[in-house]
Amino acid sequence: MTGLRIEKTSQIGDAALRSALNTIRVEREALDVLTEALGSPPLREAFARTVAAIAAIAATAGRLVVTGMGKSGIIGRKIAATMTSTGTPSLYLHPGEASHGDLGMITGEDVVLAISWSGETAELGDLIAYCHRFAVTLIVATANAGSTAARAADICLPLPHVDEACPNRLAPTSSTTLQAVLGDALAIALVEQRGFSPSDFLTLHPGGRLGARLTTVAQLMGKPEDMPVVRVGASLMEATIEMSRKRYGATAVVDQAGDLVGVFTDGDLRRSFAAQHLHEPIEAHMTPRPLAVAADTLSTEALRVMNANAVTVLFVCDRRRPVGALHMHDLLRAGVA
Repeated sequence: MTGLRIEKTSQIGDAALRSALNTIRVEREALDVLTEALGSPPLREAFARTVAAIAAIAATAGRLVVTGMGKSGIIGRKIAATMTSTGTPSLYLHPGEASHGDLGMITGEDVVLAISWSGETAELGDLIAYCHRFAVTLIVATANAGSTAARAADICLPLPHVDEACPNRLAPTSSTTLQAVLGDALAIALVEQRGFSPSDFLTLHPGGRLGARLTTVAQLMGKPEDMPVVRVGASLMEATIEMSRKRYGATAVVDQAGDLVGVFTDGDLRRSFAAQHLHEPIEAHMTPRPLAVAADTLSTEALRVMNANAVTVLFVCDRRRPVGALHMHDLLRAGVA
């Protein structure tokens, strides 16, 4: 019996894998169709007009209001969330709730993006009428360019017809994939047009690992007074004492102008045991031309430099003058590494 169960489970697994691969194939082919459609009118022109209409919100107090029913509504929530997190103020408005008072959330400065595969979603009727009454820009993404919603739109994003991945060709699969990808394409086009920077992204994503990866070296490095440093001419003993007083396992070596010219680490100390005496100058034992980063360097880039060069500490310089130190442990505590 056990052998039969294993064989049956294996057969089910094989069938499930074939089904999964077919689903991915059908949805990938649907994306190819969308790519082709975006490369030619009318979707190309409508896409450009949509980006311009949403970008214009930045000059007002307006927002992008995304709406849709059922699976289209779920995709709409995702699009609104992506837009908000990338600098386009946005919200999702449920069409059913809109008809029961929430239409008051829409202002004359807003842009409405309605998602409806058929373009005949009855629940959108009151919202469409509201947009017409108060001259609110209405964008409709639909696969039916001749539908009621499409004809009512200021801008219609005509999505191509594609096969659903389910065997009955009914369950929204390929269609919702196209809607989601179109939303991502709009969001990223707006990011690039606006010049949305990593620091802007950090402002909106301060928490979690993503926020940590967007921090700069200046936010994680030790204070200048905590930085171990000796001047050229200091003895091996003086450098060892300075290194031992601080937590970095290394000390910067600066010239008379205060510029970084070398670094002395605990590894260098172990290699210097053959020295005749501890009063030898540090220049004989330091590593010249050490690695350094600027304070505005992203913490992820500092981590890359450390890993690529097998070091655990970097000195942070303003031009050539050290202003702080960054240890691998600082990156670990912040969740970067």
